[in-house]
Amino acid sequence: MPKGRPVASEIRQHIVEILNVIGKGYGYDIYQIYDDIYPRVSMRVIYYHLKKGLQTGEFRVDKVKQEQGNYSWGSVAEKVYYALGENARPKADPRVKEALDKRKQKK
Repeated sequence: MPKGRPVASEIRQHIVEILNVIGKGYGYDIYQIYDDIYPRVSMRVIYYHLKKGLQTGEFRVDKVKQEQGNYSWGSVAEKVYYALGENARPKADPRVKEALDKRKQKK
């Protein structure tokens, strides 16, 4: 058995399932959807797995967008939008579609 952390990750697979349904999204948006469906994880873990997924080819950066606003750190927020990469293997988890339909009904 090789040493170190395994390459596959349950959390990263859940993010793949979310991006499979929404197409593309930024970190905080993905975190909110993840929190509605799967066991609670920190936002930091989501960002870690997005970064790791870039290295493994499961995700790719779709675009980087500068948004103006009144934030605690200044007037500009940089949002990195992620999409599925070539190594992503979605399994079509029905819970993701159901949760997104419920979110749309609430709005």
